[in-house]
Amino acid sequence: MNSTLFIVTAALEVGAGLAFFVVPGLTIGLLFGSAVDAFPLTVIARLAGAALLSLGAGCWWARGDERSAASRALVRAMLLYNAAVVALLLFAGVGALSPPLWAVVVVHGAMAAWCARSLARKRPLL
Repeated sequence: MNSTLFIVTAALEVGAGLAFFVVPGLTIGLLFGSAVDAFPLTVIARLAGAALLSLGAGCWWARGDERSAASRALVRAMLLYNAAVVALLLFAGVGALSPPLWAVVVVHGAMAAWCARSLARKRPLL
């Protein structure tokens, strides 16, 4: 089970990370409805992109390791991350969220549920 979870997580986070790293203004504009050209915000978006690339890479490299304590720790970390993204976007979006942000909330909510389900199993499904 963790293998598929890691592969899907890697694809999502590397894709998002590349978007934030390569075209931060466009990515922020698509999600939040306004383009960002300010230098500090672009740097912060690229830092977030680098972090997402790191999460994706860690999941990709762990895809063949389903039974170790490190693998379970990575799933726990991804559960925390996904839940935090959902909470942050829902809290920050008090009022109306754009359709792209709702999609982000739904995807991260589903990924958090998948992580929780994976951790609840006594042994991972292959």
